[in-house]
Order: sequence, then structure tokens, then C-alpha cells
Amino acid sequence: MSVQPIPSLTFDHWLAAEREATATRTEFVDGEVFAMTGGSEAHNTISVNISAELRAQFKRRPCYVYAGDMKVRADAANVGAYPDIVAVCGERTYHDQRRDIITNPTLIIEILSDSTEAYDRGDKFSHYRTLPSLQTYLLVSQHRVAAELYVRQADGRWLLSTYDHLADSVPLKSVEASLELAEVYDKVELRAISDSAQLPSRGAP
Repeated sequence: MSVQPIPSLTFDHWLAAEREATATRTEFVDGEVFAMTGGSEAHNTISVNISAELRAQFKRRPCYVYAGDMKVRADAANVGAYPDIVAVCGERTYHDQRRDIITNPTLIIEILSDSTEAYDRGDKFSHYRTLPSLQTYLLVSQHRVAAELYVRQADGRWLLSTYDHLADSVPLKSVEASLELAEVYDKVELRAISDSAQLPSRGAP
């Protein structure tokens, strides 16, 4: 039996289906679609903690933070993704009038799981780097106190800094904010747990 090629899905077709979906979410990667599953208790607690800290620091400033449901479009990579947290300072640009897809994120934060860690560090970061607006990419562990901060330099390179103590403060200069790791991990039980049912798997982003 011969294997027939599967036609690639267009971004517009994916987007139309995604907007109609009520039970599941997917991400689009250059013609392929990958299912996303729900996050763990630790993942959700960290997401809420970070979002709350950024929201407090963004008050009375033209900066915005979105968690979970705001999509990001990277045209150059032909990708539509759901970052765990995305922030924009200044004017926001959208894919269309629905205003549910940001095209100019300043900061993207991903909370790592066992199933997505390699993807978040590798291909997904590569896709995000094609966004000219993106200045800061932060990876946060949900199993231990650990944050990896990537900052775009003037020459286009990305500088990595790591933080692994609760007393550490992660500087987010692109949005004129910072994250205290003691606040990021507040009420999070740091222990080795199974990640098999967390977040998208890769095969799923």
C-alpha cells in the first residue's frame, strides 16, 4: 500500500476551525496542527502568579499581559501559537479585527513541562525569534526554582541569564518590570510529578 501525501492545512483554515472550537485548542506550525492538553496545578498557579505580578506593574502604563488564550502569529515561520503568557508594551497589532491574535509581542513566557521542554527551548523559540517585536523570552520550570531569561541584543543575538534561587529577581527590561521568584513560586508545591497529561506534547507543541 502506498502512502499518500497529506495536504498541508493553511493558516486561515486552521484559524477558522480554531475559532469555532469549544472543547480543544490546537497550535499551527507551517501546515501541521498539534493538539494542546490542559496544564497541571503547578503550571496554572505559576501562570496566575506571573500574570498578577505583571498586571500590578503595568498599572497606569501602556503595557498589557495575556495568559493562555491570546494567540500569537509569527508570519515568517507560518506559525500560530498559544504562549502561556504574552505581554505587549506600546501599540498592539492584531492579525485581524477579531483582536484575538497578537502579532507584535514584546515578551513571551513559557512554563516548561517534561513533554514540551525541548520544543519550547528549540523549535518554538526559533519560531518566536522571527518576530521582530520580541525582545524577551522567559522559560520557567514548574518542578524546581529555575528561570531562563533570553534577551535580544542590538546585534540580533540572544543573551541567556539563569536564576535559581527564591531570592532572585528576574529583570524584564523590555517591559520595565521584574519578577521575584518568591512570588512566581508562591503556593507552588515543587516536587517531581508526572507530566504526561500536561500541556501540548511533541508531537504536539
